[in-house]
Amino acid sequence: MQSQPSEHDPGKLPADLPAPEDDGAARHLTGLKLPTLALTATDGSEVDLSALTGRTVVYAYPRTGRPGQDLPDGWDAIPGARGCTPQSCSFRDHFAELQRVGVAHLFGLSTQNTEYQREAAARLHLPFPILSDAKFAFAREIRLPTFEVAGMTLLKRMVLVIEDGMIVKLFYPVFPPDRSADEVVAWLRNPV
Repeated sequence: MQSQPSEHDPGKLPADLPAPEDDGAARHLTGLKLPTLALTATDGSEVDLSALTGRTVVYAYPRTGRPGQDLPDGWDAIPGARGCTPQSCSFRDHFAELQRVGVAHLFGLSTQNTEYQREAAARLHLPFPILSDAKFAFAREIRLPTFEVAGMTLLKRMVLVIEDGMIVKLFYPVFPPDRSADEVVAWLRNPV
């Protein structure tokens, strides 16, 4: 007997998603000088966030799904887990606006491998690279918050605004994920 294809559409958010709460796990990040550490990007480059000049925005997310592939059991019930594709599309759709408000570099960040991320970046038509921290070197070094599900350790969703290698603003928790870029643009227009 052949199984039916999954109805999962990673681009759509269910109306009843639970909102994440601030657990304090990212409190130490604002003001942190980033370590010298290269991350592989989907464009084939190696990116050291500590060495970039100007304003950089990095949105970290658990994992992108693929249309037709099932989510881990209980995924939608985990506060903050669902919404990686809508968040990426939010930053894609605001890319030019982010540049106009002074963002020199924009990246997504997950612990998925670069090959998987390349597929997502191409499918979603992202005009910026996604960084892979598949070995958790960056996450461990700066103690990024994580959670576990289905045998995977994944990053909790957050956005880092970095200026000349230092985190100057943290958005954590992020909810709803499809409004993430809107919040970042609003803050960049009026940083408080």
